[in-house]
Amino acid sequence: MDDLYRDYILEHYRRPHNFGILEDPDARFEGANPLCGDRITMMLGIRDGVVAEVAFTGRGCAISQASASLLTDEIKGKPVEEVAKMTPDDVLDLLGIEISPARLKCALLSLDTVSHALDERAKAAGVTPADVPAPPAGAAAPASAAPEA
Repeated sequence: MDDLYRDYILEHYRRPHNFGILEDPDARFEGANPLCGDRITMMLGIRDGVVAEVAFTGRGCAISQASASLLTDEIKGKPVEEVAKMTPDDVLDLLGIEISPARLKCALLSLDTVSHALDERAKAAGVTPADVPAPPAGAAAPASAAPEA
């Protein structure tokens, strides 16, 4: 069974889902794990309080990249409020394998980055992440919610 999950992780690493760039994300954040050099930029397109689009770019180990791929699949189509409440255990469940303490930061980098993206978006609007209204279609995200990489 472990081999099946290892293959699953490697498949998400080799062919990550939602890898790429959103042109005008409503929330964006670049996260890094300085211990191993993993870097991920998560971009969210939010419409009517729901994560309508999600993409990520980055480089790193198989665990960090597979975790980002799996997380993007999981949050697409979910209400922002639900995404903001996701826990490390939720991400570890998506991975489906035991993660050593040394690799825990790698596995959770994507969740941490999504959380920061939602927090930055909320700060720009002066509310909690779930209370941020979606901008009108075609409107640009506030500059502070979409820092340059």
